[in-house]
Amino acid sequence: MNLILETKRLILREMQPSDANALFEMDCNPNVHRYLWKKPLTSIDDVHQYIEKVRNQYLENNIGRFVVVLKETKELIGWAGLKYNTEMVNNKIHFYDIGYRLNENFWGKGYASEASFAWLDYGFNAMNIKIMEAAAHTENIASNRILQKIGLKMTGSYMEDGISWNWYELKNPKL
Repeated sequence: MNLILETKRLILREMQPSDANALFEMDCNPNVHRYLWKKPLTSIDDVHQYIEKVRNQYLENNIGRFVVVLKETKELIGWAGLKYNTEMVNNKIHFYDIGYRLNENFWGKGYASEASFAWLDYGFNAMNIKIMEAAAHTENIASNRILQKIGLKMTGSYMEDGISWNWYELKNPKL
């Protein structure tokens, strides 16, 4: 893929193997994984496998999660993007979801919302996605607020591995 999205403060670009250290720094933090089954990564090999999986999604689905880089400092602060789901989630399969994960040092600054607005615009206008979907742990107030801020509406909830998740959807207003 040769896709790069830019916002006022961010560059959203393909995930590369060279991003592994910054992504590991984020994903080894227990606070980042508080609402993600409480399983922070313990090996950078896990990050390399994740990057390979994401890069395969680029090839198979022409989309995937991209890293989020601050324009001002060129620092990688996390990832955000669209994913085409080919596995069952909330009794659904073959759908696009929007997601994000940031290094804790960059929480509460509006970066996740800024990146998500850019991805929502790209998904609806460039890809003509009919419905954007997302999930957030029911207790993750910040993530639920971000999804609501970008316009998604909670349409239900579901349980996965004993964890309660809120389900969000937004129909493409141009279709």
